[in-house]
Amino acid sequence: MNQGGVFPEPEHVSSVLKEARKALLSQDAVKLRELSNQIIHSTTCSQDASHIAAVVLIYAVGKVIERQDYQRIKNWDSFAKRFAGFLELAAQAMQDNNPEAFERHITSARTAFSSISISLKPYIEEVLKKASLNKAGKIYEHGISLGQTAQMLGITQWELAEYAGQAKSEDAKYNTSLNVKKRAEMALEFFS
Repeated sequence: MNQGGVFPEPEHVSSVLKEARKALLSQDAVKLRELSNQIIHSTTCSQDASHIAAVVLIYAVGKVIERQDYQRIKNWDSFAKRFAGFLELAAQAMQDNNPEAFERHITSARTAFSSISISLKPYIEEVLKKASLNKAGKIYEHGISLGQTAQMLGITQWELAEYAGQAKSEDAKYNTSLNVKKRAEMALEFFS
């Protein structure tokens, strides 16, 4: 439950939830990913389970759309409308500073997502697990300890450490600096 009953950045989070609703209904996977990343900061500040669940759910639904797996789900349109409704209700609860209602609506959204298709349940659970790892990595990058982040997202420290190490090694190729000679040549070229 949210500490002290006050949400950090309630207008921003509410706005993101409303945008996520629109992105879901228009099947915009890229927008859903961007939106889930936008509320990582407030999630880090609140360290609230329902905030974290909202971030993970938005990202996971975006992944299902991105991979076009939603086409394998018979009742996708019905699900999307229900899920969008839960996002709208959660956004309103955020604006009203009602943590209990926010948590209830996010829990309902998670239940709807988890039970969307019996035949795809293992796949949906795997998407949620990977989404949790992805968002845990983002929260960890914001300075929350490895143990605390893992506990908040219901994953092991080992899983998070492994994921964070993979993400760091993938980014390493972009973080290399040029040697001194190359930098000097570029500076001379720039100033001449």
